[in-house]
This record gives sequence, structure tokens and C-alpha cells, in this order.
Amino acid sequence: MKTKEFFNLLETYKDKSLLFQYAPDLLVGANYHITEVKHISVDSVDCGAQTDTWKETIIQLWESPLEKGKIEYMSVVKALGILNKVGKMKSYDLESEVKFEYSNKTFHTAQLFVNDFEIQGNNLLVKLVIEKTDCKAKELCGVPEKVVELAEKVVEKVESCCSPTGNCC
Repeated sequence: MKTKEFFNLLETYKDKSLLFQYAPDLLVGANYHITEVKHISVDSVDCGAQTDTWKETIIQLWESPLEKGKIEYMSVVKALGILNKVGKMKSYDLESEVKFEYSNKTFHTAQLFVNDFEIQGNNLLVKLVIEKTDCKAKELCGVPEKVVELAEKVVEKVESCCSPTGNCC
């Protein structure tokens, strides 16, 4: 989801409470705070020696141990207030992907993508997902999209791709 799409979603549902689902049936606690907003510029080189650049907006969610047991979630209006204040200090790239950084005692720190949302009564539930890492240069490096070959053939193919004379790695 683009940053502007997320802001539009919040503007549409200002009268709701804002909940985040970080895994199936698991919610970020009602004691969460928005503790940081990162405006990230990525300048990368992949294993196929291809360069790329893009921007991301990363919103960090943190559960306050001082507010354990809290049952009322942050309102969309409050979240918008925080995010708008940040935008006045450091402009957003509204076309950038928005991600949420989160962890707790049983869930590792991850940057989560917005997969979907739904309205549940007075709540706006934002559904987050982990995206797996991927090779951007599959075609260039000869890596099949679906591995149906035997493990030995895959190893042979990867070794040839990653050799000193190969085009990738």
C-alpha cells in the first residue's frame, strides 16, 4: 500500500479505533504507540549487478510495558494527528510503500506490509504481512521461478551462477 493510500484510508475512517493485525488472529496490543516514522531512500545493487532505487515510509509500533492491560486502542484521529505532525517536520513521499515495524516478546522485529484492511464495528483493522525475501535477478541468473528440479540440479545451477565468471552473486 502506498503512503497516500494509507493516509486516505485513515481520513475515510476518522471515527474508528486503529488496530493492527501482525499475524493471523494476533493483534498489536492496545498499549501501542507510534514511536518513530522513517523516511527511507533505498539505493541497491542486486545479485545480477542491477541497480535500483525506491523510497519507503516505515511507521514503528511499540507496546508500552507501562500500559499493559489497556483495552482502548488508539483512535484513527490521534494516529492522523501524529502522522500529520511528522509530515510537517519531514515531508512524506506519498508514492512510497508504507510499512510497519513491530515486534514483541514472541514475534521477531519485522517490517510488515499492509495486505488488507477491514472494518469491524468501531474498529479499522489493518492487516499486516511479512513479505519473504526474493531474488530480483532470477531471469538474469537463471534461477527458475518454481523449483521442480532435484536438489542436485538446483545446487549445480546456483554454483554456476555464483561462480567467479557468473553474471550474478
